[in-house]
Order: sequence, then C-alpha cells, then structure tokens
Amino acid sequence: MKYDFTTSDKKWQDKWEEAGIFHASDDRSKPKFYGLVEFPYPSGAGMHVGHIKAYSGLEVVSRKRRMQGYNVLFPIGFDAFGLPTENYAIKNNMHPRAVTDKNIHHFIEQLKRVGFSFDWTRTVDTTDESYYKWTQWIFRKMFDAGLVFRDKTLVNYCPSCKCVLSNEDSQGGKCDICHSEVVQRSKDVWYLRITAYADKLLDGLRHVDYPANIRMQQENWIGRSTGAFVNFTLAGLDESLRIYTTRPDTLFGATYMVTFMVIAPEHPVIDRHADRIANMDEVGAYREECAKKTEFERTQLVKDKTGVRLDGISAINPITGAEIPVYISDYVMMGYGTGAIMAVPAHDERDYDFARKFGIDIIPVIEGGNIEDGAYTGDGRMINSDFLNGYTNKKDSIERMLDYLEEKGIGERGVQYKMKDWAFNRQRYWGEPIPIVHCPKCGMVGVPYDELPLRLPDVENFEPGEGGESPLAKIDSFVNCTCPKCGGQAKRETDTMPQWAGSSWYFIRYVDPHNDNALADPEAMKYWLPVDWYNGGMEHVTRHLIYSRFWYRFLYDIGVVPTPEPYAKRSAQGMILGANGVKMSKSLGNVVDPNDVVDKFGADTLRTYVLFMGDYGSAAPWNDNSVRGCKRFLDRVVSLTDIASGRGETPELSSAFHKTVKKVTEDIEAMKFNTAIAAMMTLLNDICDHGSLTLDELSVFIRILSPFAPHVCEELWAAIGGEGFAS
Repeated sequence: MKYDFTTSDKKWQDKWEEAGIFHASDDRSKPKFYGLVEFPYPSGAGMHVGHIKAYSGLEVVSRKRRMQGYNVLFPIGFDAFGLPTENYAIKNNMHPRAVTDKNIHHFIEQLKRVGFSFDWTRTVDTTDESYYKWTQWIFRKMFDAGLVFRDKTLVNYCPSCKCVLSNEDSQGGKCDICHSEVVQRSKDVWYLRITAYADKLLDGLRHVDYPANIRMQQENWIGRSTGAFVNFTLAGLDESLRIYTTRPDTLFGATYMVTFMVIAPEHPVIDRHADRIANMDEVGAYREECAKKTEFERTQLVKDKTGVRLDGISAINPITGAEIPVYISDYVMMGYGTGAIMAVPAHDERDYDFARKFGIDIIPVIEGGNIEDGAYTGDGRMINSDFLNGYTNKKDSIERMLDYLEEKGIGERGVQYKMKDWAFNRQRYWGEPIPIVHCPKCGMVGVPYDELPLRLPDVENFEPGEGGESPLAKIDSFVNCTCPKCGGQAKRETDTMPQWAGSSWYFIRYVDPHNDNALADPEAMKYWLPVDWYNGGMEHVTRHLIYSRFWYRFLYDIGVVPTPEPYAKRSAQGMILGANGVKMSKSLGNVVDPNDVVDKFGADTLRTYVLFMGDYGSAAPWNDNSVRGCKRFLDRVVSLTDIASGRGETPELSSAFHKTVKKVTEDIEAMKFNTAIAAMMTLLNDICDHGSLTLDELSVFIRILSPFAPHVCEELWAAIGGEGFAS
C-alpha cells in the first residue's frame, strides 16, 4: 500500500471534523471521561514541540477512552489576557485584540495539523466578553463573601511592565514576564483572601490522585505550621511585641539566657514610639535602604546580615522578666508571621549570622553540633532550658512549653501559613476590568450582577502610565459613573485582574461554554465534574493549581459546583530540550516548530516521536535522527498491508499479540508511552520475521497504534475494509 502523509493527514482531519467524532455527547447515560490539558497562552511566537508533548499524553488517553465506549470531553481554549500580549502590541503598534486573534488563529492551525482530537465546539477564549463576564461574576461573589479586600502595602513593582506583581510573579526578584529587576513601592492593592482557604486546600490533597512531588510542592507552598504565639512586653510601655514560633521549646534560647529580638523595619511599633528611640535618624536611614530591596533580596539565606538596635526600646522576657534588646533587620518581613521574631541564634542560621555580626551571646538549648561552627538545627537533648532539661523528644518538649505558656497567660497555641493573600490586580489595559465602584458616600460597591460584563473600553492609547497608574484611569468615560447603591457620583476601579483570573476556572466553562445565564448548567457540571485527569507542566503545580483549586472550592462552598475538588487526578510532562540539551528558547535559536516537523515527516511521526523520546515525566533533548527512526517505524507499519491476508490468529504470533495488547493498554494508563511504542515496534519485528499476519491481527495492530498515529491507522483501516473510523 502506498501512503502519502502530505494528503492523508488533511484528508482524515477533515473527515473527523465533518463527522464530529470528537464532540462530547449530550448522552449522559454513558460513562464519562473528562481529560484536561493546560490551555495555552497564544504568544506571537506560536507553539513549539513542547506544547505538542504536553497535549499528546491525554490525547492518547482520550482516544483510548473513546474506543472503550466512554463519552469523552477533551477540550481546548486560550488564556489570552496578560502582559506578554500587551507588551507585544505596544512594541508593534497593534491593538491587543488584533494580536490575540492573530495568535489564536495560528495556534489553532498548528494544533489541527497535528490531528489532536479536541472538541473544537467548546473552545473558550478568556478575553471574550461572554467568558470574562463570569470571571467578574466570581470576583463579585468573592467580594460579597468578604474574600476580596484592599490594603496599602509595599508591593513588587516592575518598572518595565509598569505594574504590581504578586510574590509568585516576581520570584527571584525578577519579573516573570520581562525578567527585569523588580523594586518595592507603596501602593493600594487588591487582595483575594486565599489564606482563609489554606486548611481546605491542604486537606483536599488527601482526596485526590496527585504524584508525591506535586502534592509536596502544594503543601510547601501553603506552608501550614503549628506553634505558639508569645507576647513580649515592651519595657516601660503598655504594649507587647507578639511573635510566632514553630519551636516554642527553644524559648529559653531567647529568654532564659537573654539574647535578643528582631522586628521588621516596617513594624508600626517604631513609628508609634519614635520619640523614645534615641537613634531614630539611623533607624530611618536603614528603613529607606530596606525599602529599595525586593523581598527576594531581603530573605535570601546567604547574604550579609544587617540591622540596627533600637536605642530606647527593649522587650521583657516573658518567663524570667529579664530585659532583652530589640533590633530591626531586613530579613524579618511584616508579611510573614507577626513581623517580629524571638532570636534563637544557636539553632537558626539567620539568627546565628545576625548574632555573630553584632557580637551577641549564643547559648545552645539543644545538645548537638558545635556553636563555634554554626547553628545546630537538628534534634537532641534539651539543655539550659529549666523544666525542659533532659527531654529528647521534640514533640514532648513543645507540648510542655505550650501548656506552660497558656497556663501563665503569656502565649497560646497557633497556626501560621507561609502562603500570603493573593495580590490580585494589574495596572494595565489588557485584562478583566475589576467590577468595583468607589463611592465617596458608600465606599467600595460591587457592579450589579445584571450589569456584567463590565466591558473593557476599546481605546487606541493603552500604554501604561509612568506613575504605575492603569491606562484606564485616563479614560473619563470609563472612570466616571454613578454609584449602584446611592446613585451619586462615583468612580470605577481602573486596575485590571491578573492573567491568573481567567485560568482559575476555565475547566468549568468547558462543560457548557455557550451558556449566557450561568457559569455552566448545573446538570452538565454534575455529570462532567470533577475533571478526571488533568495534565500540565510542573511550573504550574503551585500557582495555577492552588489558585484554581481555591476558586473552585469557593464555588463549591456557595453551592455552584458539585464537588469540593476540581481535579481527581493530576500528572505532569517533562520538557523537550533543544538538541544541545538546554531549554528551548527563541533567543538561543533551538526552538523546533511543529509545523516544520509535520511538513517534513507528517503529523504521526511528530506525535509518535514526542511520546517515544523518553519517560513522559522527564526532560529529554530533541534528536532529529530519532525522529527519522519513528518515520521508518510508521513506514514499516504501512507495509503490513502487503503481507496481511486471511482471518483468525497466527499461532506463532498469538502470544506476542496478546502480550503487546496488554502492555500497551496498561502503559497508556501509566503514561509509559515510550515503552508502549517500543512494545509495538517489537511486535512489528516479530511480524516481519514471520513474514505474514492475518487481517484480524492487522486490525488489532491498527487499533492499539491508532491513539498514537491516527492518520496512518485510518488509512490502513480503510484499506482493509474496516467499518467507520479506527479511532
């Protein structure tokens, strides 16, 4: 049989689309499978082969599920708001809408050329008004529930993008988008109170099928810790410094042997008692220096420790009544804990370095290590600790100290989280308008639900302001409005939502994407949700995964969605590296365009290779020779029609066929796609060595290969007179 992928690929793609075989059915009597891939951000550069690998895993699973009789929902959409598109639009003097439409068109063309079995009737675009109406609706619901608030704080500001970034978007002190250094700036910021859901997000991990490394990253990001709040009274003042510690058993290291306390440079106690601080000029200069540093710079473990002692402010040891000095230092942050710490230098690396720098005594309270060499952070027998002396079990020591603190009324048990509330605004144009009105009489008022969507005005000048102000603030017709509550003159909020907003609930919209009256039909959600299997990149297992679980759990709590968790199962693919073994990058010139591979070798070669190149969850370099090897494998499969005849089983091949079918079936479920393909290659060798096979056996081979290489398999299926489609 002759096979020409240059005509066959498009032929079968058209036939699938005409027949609608990948459309999720309205027949809810069938068992369902909802396979989800992270929808792409449609950049101007288009997709690279890494995207193809990301989607190919569940593509194979979804095709297999259809063959097993499931009603399959395998959708795709586009996460299209955000800074990259806007920056590109400014640079190229285009409107973000035009840029977005152009990029989405190119992405769709690339995806269709590979033959993905997406249900294209359910495509969503986060920038479409009919979509972001419901993004705003969810925000309004959170606002009504008290989960949205506004606060003035030091923020991460990108001078290049001219907008505020969350901690998550400025890791390492650099902007995620343009990689510029971020600076600290005081600003009013919108927050989502995600910390109110910290326990639910952690507890929900017990009820889902996530790999251990993904579960651990989620747990570490949220960072729940149990410990104690302890009050250190300020000497001569009717005020206390409240600290939080996970190791109250080491309190004697801060009090019994009298060491020190450290507070954040921004701590309000400084301004309240500035008249008592003799070295306020030195303190003020240090605070100005700290304000120039990013949070990343301040909290680095390996850096010179700096600080200033507050001359005139001291704290009282809550156990012995002894006075201890109070310092300010940039490694203590107001956003973490209480903004004040008790220093235990013998058993904390930062405290140790600080004590060494300022010549403060270091007294061990846990036996082990050598304090001349550094802090000892392990466990051991308690020493220099009064009633805890001799205890070796950390849990027992902590419990005894917690009981003591509560008995004496100087502290209590408590819980803290590493995760902070979600900074939820951008001072840019290309994003969802925040549906809030500022009224001088009524305060902050939500835009009425029946007035949503609050549309993004169509403007020519969408460049950000130099002072960090949103470009929407320059549009009087948008800003000036009437208060929905009192009818008086008011002003609309001019910040927009971050890109994470639209991606926090898109998987819900897929189940009923054209509904004008609700997020989705409750019966559709009851049938399709939760997502059965969600695959994506490891880079999104903290931010996106936590954000979307938070939004979904909130919607569950208010009775909108049917289950507490959105994703029953989560998996992740490894990156495709450049041929030189480094991450693909346009600037490095090692990006592989999937269109180039399809043009040269056909869609099925690309599909097969990205799954054969190595373990699906691991990174692997691109190799042109291996691509050609997959092409040769498929060419040999096509040639099977030349040696196939008759019906039934070939005794010499029967065992090999049964073993291969079993292995491919199991390997697909385990995402061991490379070994599944290797097994089919081995079976092909066995067939060729034997010299013949029956048409029934060829039919089996076609069916197990078709999720990987559907175009070739459809051609073979038609050649042997198969009914319908092979997929």
